[in-house]
Amino acid sequence: MIATTDDELKNLRTAGRILAEILRDLSAMAKPGISSAALDLAAEEMIRARGAVPAFLNYRPRGAAYAFPAALCVSINDEVVHGIPTEQKILKAGDLVMLDCGLSYNGFFSDAAVTLCVGKCDEKAERLVAAVREGLRAAVAAARVGNRLGDIGAAVEAVAKKYDYAVAEDLGGHGIGRVPHEKPYIANTGVPGKGEKLVEGMVLALEPIFTEGSGEIVLAEDEWTYRTADHSRSAEFEHTVLITAKGAEILTA
Repeated sequence: MIATTDDELKNLRTAGRILAEILRDLSAMAKPGISSAALDLAAEEMIRARGAVPAFLNYRPRGAAYAFPAALCVSINDEVVHGIPTEQKILKAGDLVMLDCGLSYNGFFSDAAVTLCVGKCDEKAERLVAAVREGLRAAVAAARVGNRLGDIGAAVEAVAKKYDYAVAEDLGGHGIGRVPHEKPYIANTGVPGKGEKLVEGMVLALEPIFTEGSGEIVLAEDEWTYRTADHSRSAEFEHTVLITAKGAEILTA
């Protein structure tokens, strides 16, 4: 969306702040022995307690076999995105876990994700997490008035190449605001100066996703979870940002 009014900006900032608080609290809970279902239950309770509504729960985009059954995506190790929480999916020491959450507040949406090491991870996992975090910083820096979508993708791609990681195929960011996913699609690869021009007021969800392997992904049997085809580990960070005259304002910081 293009946010222009004070009311729109106020609600978008509130939605982002609430989500940031929730992801912070969920991250503190992500310890060895906790089930992904327990994290999902906590996420939904936190969202509703703050007067917001889960964005992912019962969300069914076009082409989906069925609605997503949870408020939180919990993707572990080779699960790239959209991992469905269950009682059987238990976090273990050394796991890489990606928590992806969205909510709406007064009809305005925010979306954010973090990747965490459960307990102590190996050096390769820590390096992957650090690289994707840098990729998100690069995406935010490129999201400014006058640039184009290709500048964001090129910035993320350059970080992936710097660390010799692959970008997860066919996954990227998106517009957001009045609905969870809006145009434009924001690829994590690109050519500087190409694509739609960025203008003041744009609200975007930026989400670089790197893998240790080829970057090829496959859809799991649950028809929601994407995994790496070669079973290599994956990591993602995501922020919802507002394009302003002074640069990108991170709403989910």
